[in-house]
Amino acid sequence: MTFEELSGDFSQERMDSVATALEEVLAAALPQGSITIGVYEAAKSLNVDPDNVVLCILATDDEDVKDVALQIHFTLIQAFCCENDINILRVNNTRRLAEILGGGGKQSGGEPMDLHCVLVTSPHSTSWKDPALSKVNRFCRESRCMDQWVPIINLPER
Repeated sequence: MTFEELSGDFSQERMDSVATALEEVLAAALPQGSITIGVYEAAKSLNVDPDNVVLCILATDDEDVKDVALQIHFTLIQAFCCENDINILRVNNTRRLAEILGGGGKQSGGEPMDLHCVLVTSPHSTSWKDPALSKVNRFCRESRCMDQWVPIINLPER
């Protein structure tokens, strides 16, 4: 397979399809309590039960690129996820991520949520078989085959 054929697989239409699947995964996981939000909370969860994490989402906006501390946290989380075979996605629209997760990015006390890291965990009660999660995981796996270890997804505005 040529590079052109491989890169054609990652067309805008396919990226939009993966973004939609990611939204479906988050929408399904939220009512099950299978979402961990925040860099610190994610690190604690990864330390306690990494085998239960099915997806790690790292989110940034343009201004976050200059945040050295955040980039160091991302590097450590990415390394841990790679070591533990946890799929990682990077999204570039924290405002849209906040809308998907509800609450508009605010915690109950009015404080902004730390949406820079979101973990999706598998509910203990069931083995989670979700076609949208399968699609996202397949995209991550295919991206790794092309040496793109942390693929970037654009969450389009709605």
